[in-house]
Amino acid sequence: MSDPQTTVEVNGRRYAWPHRPVVVVCIDGSEPGYEGSDGGGYIDRAMAAGCMPFLSRAVESGTFRTAECVIPSFTNPNNLSIVTGQPPSSHGICGNYFYDPETRSEVMMNDPALLRTGTLFEAFQRAGARVAVITAKDKLRRLLGHGLRFGDHGAICFSAEQADQVTLEENGIDDVLDMVGMPVPSVYSADLSEFVFAAGVKLMERVHPDLTYLSTTDYIQHKHAPGTPEANAFYAMMDRYWSQLDALGATLALTADHGMKAKHNASGSPNVIYLQPLLDEWLGAGKARVILPITDPYVVHHGALGGYATVYLPGDADVEQVIERLQSLPGVECVLSREQACARFELPVDRVGDIVVVSVHDHTLGSSPERHDLSGLDVPLRSHGGLSEQRVPFILNRPTPEPSGAAPLRNFDIFSVALNQTH
Repeated sequence: MSDPQTTVEVNGRRYAWPHRPVVVVCIDGSEPGYEGSDGGGYIDRAMAAGCMPFLSRAVESGTFRTAECVIPSFTNPNNLSIVTGQPPSSHGICGNYFYDPETRSEVMMNDPALLRTGTLFEAFQRAGARVAVITAKDKLRRLLGHGLRFGDHGAICFSAEQADQVTLEENGIDDVLDMVGMPVPSVYSADLSEFVFAAGVKLMERVHPDLTYLSTTDYIQHKHAPGTPEANAFYAMMDRYWSQLDALGATLALTADHGMKAKHNASGSPNVIYLQPLLDEWLGAGKARVILPITDPYVVHHGALGGYATVYLPGDADVEQVIERLQSLPGVECVLSREQACARFELPVDRVGDIVVVSVHDHTLGSSPERHDLSGLDVPLRSHGGLSEQRVPFILNRPTPEPSGAAPLRNFDIFSVALNQTH
């Protein structure tokens, strides 16, 4: 451990200096227990099946709650909220993908230049902490590592996806494959997440970081419902690594970027509301532009179909009329103006369209059929993005006080609770 500081201030929040290693895990797509289509969550189903002995013991003396993620309930906005302690209105990352009106181009939100705030990692490193960040996919690695210093005794930040390409200068480490003892996994596999945990344990044994962040992929959750053999095996794997991190003395804090729901009908066909043909009919062909912020380089398992969309309308459109017509569609939960959506979901006004559409728990939103390749869906569609995937786990291996006040617990409170409320 580094020499202790009193507190570190990051984006208006104060964090105590870690008196033991702190490991925060973002379990991508981890649906908590709820009464709904799946009848229970991944963790509680796996625990009930006896697949998570460590966590079953830990929750007796630790913290076991649920929290709310940010909307849209996608990977990039929530990971950045977790590591900045703030909603997207502060850090600026409001999707995996957005439309830039200035350049009239659709852009992946994986460029650190799009970030508007620093991260906890950057601030703690400046204060003298040793930081390690391991992601499953490389799309997050540059965002989460923004502002970190690498080289000898600097931060460590790399992805499992590109673990064979790490360098001391860019990632703060080399020879990751030798350290972990695993080959580079397929990006579409459970092994990608296991590599993250295996590497996290090795770093804890060898480097003893003050702060560690481990972010997985939701490949399993997109394909398998809670309680299935495949899902239980995945959570059993994580439980084994969490046990090792706990044995190494770490404060372990677990949350998720979003939940996951079944999005198909009884025959297994996806429930999709294609917005572009409707808008073309109402407003004229190509007048409106539908943006699906779930879009990223890895769409095989969800076909870029999620529960949240934003729409740019032509200047002469009657916004209220469009909202009313969309709201009347079966499968739509809510339609909000830009101002309403940004106020309710704490989004950056300049990166959201004229309206925001959110679907109900078992439906998704699409652009037009020809823009979605669903050939990779070898199982019925499961996805996320809306309000129905907002509840996430919030678990620590140590006791913490009950939350005070009326404000809901958020996934981006996880570092605050782990650092400020554990002993």
